[in-house]
Amino acid sequence: MATPTTRHRTQAERSERTRELLLDATISCLVEQGYARTSVHEICRRAGLSRGAQQHHFTTKAELMTGALEHLFARLGEEIMAATSDLPPSPERLDEGIDLLWRAYSGTLSTAAVELWVAARTDEELRRSLLPVDRELGHQTLEFYRRIAGPSVDEARLRTVLLLTVNLVRGLALDAMIGGDPARSTALLAEWKALVLNGGVGR
Repeated sequence: MATPTTRHRTQAERSERTRELLLDATISCLVEQGYARTSVHEICRRAGLSRGAQQHHFTTKAELMTGALEHLFARLGEEIMAATSDLPPSPERLDEGIDLLWRAYSGTLSTAAVELWVAARTDEELRRSLLPVDRELGHQTLEFYRRIAGPSVDEARLRTVLLLTVNLVRGLALDAMIGGDPARSTALLAEWKALVLNGGVGR
């Protein structure tokens, strides 16, 4: 009886797997321990990899942290696009967009990102690495909002809604991290969605 052939992973596949292990371990460290207690040694331990493997992919801690945030942004972007791909665009779907953005910012992304944004205030290297990632996140989120709202929504209004929504959900996410009232967050989001859908923003 013939035995099935085992397909060996290519060098590129092994390299990508190593990179994913490092990025996932970095995110878990940031969420569980915070930036100050996250060391490259602990990241490598969690990933089951050597320092040499880490340095092959990321030469500095700032590069590793930034890569982890990009990795998380990419995953969330894929989830958001998948969640909205089957429905036609309309201005009313901005309501759904606000909910999706809140879910993204109130979970792992928010916790990891806040740790890095706060650390970047006094870490010039980390700040230089994070700024392009943060800008790209903003660009991708605007594209997402364009996609769900459709062409009938004015571009200037769309940008205003996006910027205000991002800053609102960031603030609410930080409030939740320090023990804020979930019911208050829900009520504030509902009020914000009502303003957006009634055309009271960005006129």
